[in-house]
Amino acid sequence: MTRKIRRAAVLGSGVMGAGIAAHLANVGIPVLMLDIAPKDVTDKEKKQGLTMEDRQVRNRVAMSGKEGLKKQKPAPLTSKENLHLIEAGNMTDDMDKLSEVDWIIEVVVENLDIKKSVFREVDKYRKAGSIVSSNTSGISIEAMSEDCSEDMKKHFLGTHFFNPPRYLKLLEVIPTSSTDKDVLEFMKKFGEDTLGKGVVEAKDTPNFIANRIGTYGLLVTVREMLEQNLSVGEVDSVTGPMIGRPKSATFRTLDVVGLDTFIHVANNVHDQVKGQEKEVFKVPEFMQDMNEKGWIGQKAGQGFFLKKKSKEGSEILQLNPETMEYEKRGKLKTKAVEAAGQEKGPKRKLASLVKAKGDQAGDFVWSIVKPVLLYSAELTGEIADDIVSIDEAMRWGFGWDLGPFEMWDAIGVQKSVERMKEEGETVPEWIDDMLKNGNESFYKKRKWKRLLLS
Repeated sequence: MTRKIRRAAVLGSGVMGAGIAAHLANVGIPVLMLDIAPKDVTDKEKKQGLTMEDRQVRNRVAMSGKEGLKKQKPAPLTSKENLHLIEAGNMTDDMDKLSEVDWIIEVVVENLDIKKSVFREVDKYRKAGSIVSSNTSGISIEAMSEDCSEDMKKHFLGTHFFNPPRYLKLLEVIPTSSTDKDVLEFMKKFGEDTLGKGVVEAKDTPNFIANRIGTYGLLVTVREMLEQNLSVGEVDSVTGPMIGRPKSATFRTLDVVGLDTFIHVANNVHDQVKGQEKEVFKVPEFMQDMNEKGWIGQKAGQGFFLKKKSKEGSEILQLNPETMEYEKRGKLKTKAVEAAGQEKGPKRKLASLVKAKGDQAGDFVWSIVKPVLLYSAELTGEIADDIVSIDEAMRWGFGWDLGPFEMWDAIGVQKSVERMKEEGETVPEWIDDMLKNGNESFYKKRKWKRLLLS
């Protein structure tokens, strides 16, 4: 039997749930979007003569999520006409409609107990053979499905979209030990061919691939900023296009993502790992203070940066982590920065900076790149089966021009490993073996194809 997704359901109508529903609608798939039924009638609804028996009230939460798609920027819909493909409902009255869909995607709050309770209800109403997935950013897929029926377990997996779903290419697909291989392969092909995603198969580990490495890299950058007494603006001036990252660099990215979201993702790893890794994922105190103050970024109007308006115009101020006050934004200007700026392409720029020993910018970039390269190498086999998946996840999910192993090739594997060892670092055994076997790069071009050296 040829499997098809003719109709889907999304459980949860927040920014992410509505965004996934919009992405499905954009490719022509009708979507049932359900959320909780409200407990009370609002004053506005009372004035309209509505009661808790009216569908307009009971579907309020999902309807709000649907309507919000019209106002979001960047636009989640390719055309507002696609809204007619999204049907809003609630998870009290409309669960029986799940029997009519081929794929059910859960996008509720990141809490294992709540997710398991939702899946118990899903199991009652879904039709046999329908695919069920979770959009969790890091909760164990295996743990979520442990109480489900055998048929649901076979058709259950993680499908982690990145926000905003329409624009970020990555889709991490995470099978469990019970996921049917045909279901896994179908979802990978469907993600690529129908949803237009770059699909990476990840293992069921904390935060999967992209968020695991991306969060680690961001926290290492914050740590080095504090240790080297640099400012927020100075760090952003050299951690964007200068090293093959988006213009939003480090702290502007955190402002866009939302510090509250970032802390949740970081804590998810912190609570599940041990030793030095656990220490790295401990969110610095000043960031915890920011979160408590509500300085969580763009959605709050201030975070690491604050736009200040005056009669003369407006300017962007940066947060000083020591004083917790805003000040004029700075940039890191050194000879290495100037030299790297003259180079063409992210590979040459990165290599130029990293090789600038003794230069403030060069030393800083090396201090944040080195740990990410080693961490990525240490996790190979644990979070993904190959380096290509890790590189693609970082390029497609975080907008990097180069994944960790592509970065390593750009700066030179042999020389950088020698430098790491001189600095007292332990390099994973498989990297040493690769070099001993005469392979001095992770990728090799041959007849226009990029091949992984074994």
